[in-house]
Amino acid sequence: MQINRERLVQSFLALTSIDSPSLGERAMADELKRRLLALGFTVQEDGAGETIGGSCGNLYAVLRGGGSLPPLLLCAHMDTVQPAQNKRAVLQSDGTIRSAGDTVLGADDVSAISAILESVQTLLERNALQRDVEVLFTVSEETYGTGAMAFDCSVIRSKEAYVPDFDGVHGQAVVAAPTILSFRAEITGKASHAGFAPEQGVSAISAAARAIDSLRLGRITDDLTRNIGKIHGGLLTNIVPEACAVEGEIRASVHAEALDCLEQTERAFQTACDAFGAKLTFSGKCLITAYHTPEDAPVVRRYFRACETFGLNTETVRTFGGSDNNILAQHGISGIVIPSAMHACHSSNEYTSVFELVRLAELLTELLCL
Repeated sequence: MQINRERLVQSFLALTSIDSPSLGERAMADELKRRLLALGFTVQEDGAGETIGGSCGNLYAVLRGGGSLPPLLLCAHMDTVQPAQNKRAVLQSDGTIRSAGDTVLGADDVSAISAILESVQTLLERNALQRDVEVLFTVSEETYGTGAMAFDCSVIRSKEAYVPDFDGVHGQAVVAAPTILSFRAEITGKASHAGFAPEQGVSAISAAARAIDSLRLGRITDDLTRNIGKIHGGLLTNIVPEACAVEGEIRASVHAEALDCLEQTERAFQTACDAFGAKLTFSGKCLITAYHTPEDAPVVRRYFRACETFGLNTETVRTFGGSDNNILAQHGISGIVIPSAMHACHSSNEYTSVFELVRLAELLTELLCL
């Protein structure tokens, strides 16, 4: 089905110009609400903004299409990572769209938002919408999906969802993503003069170093990673450091393996603290829970049929990054993450292309017809 290329590109350029950092998506939400209402959607904004300390809530929209096909959910996020103020998209002669170089572009995830809107409008113009469409535009996805976590997923009628939010090649279906845990180890030793009486002190930094040295970091297995990302401790170079804080994260394809790794991490810090006579306060938090969609699930097969319409090679892949689909899966919705139209995300080198934007809109249009 023919996509209005010019309209899609102009929509993308207009939406990327709107400042929409995590927890500051108000202007974007207002514009998207206006556009959804113009297409005939009923739109609700929830109270997620108040819950998570943001400027607005998630947008949940429903369009009744009639026909016998079951409803489908399309989900994308409204927020962008920093630097995200005063974004300017530059359309180049070869169809590449880049940021001006001092901010992110915002194709993550405005490429998905603009393609979703275009696909629905295309079907409406041809009187070809044969199913109800649910749209969820979330806030604060970039902060481990906190916006989607605050959404009441019980209102969703769709049993299947597509989440365009992946830097990949069209035809790929992300069927698995990890659990992500964060942890913090606070070590308390004993301060003492580093020159006159170092033996009377207990170095919190030394205890932390012993613990970290005992841990295997980086890629532990194909399905498990552990990272120490932040360390802070000590006051002055002439004081045996009394305090040290260590922060890190664990990612695992299997939720139980992430929890096991967290326990092993705590034991390593406790062993080191015991050896030095220091005190440990350890905490862990589950930021997002792993999902796995069977490779032969209907939601995957439908996507592959849509891809084959355009002669695309298809494959299932796994990622070690989270998305809103992790949250949807926790509520019994069978979904996959699919490539949107974004590359070099989370950097000022982020870019997309007119071709990929059009292809994404074409794929979403086809999905809504299958």
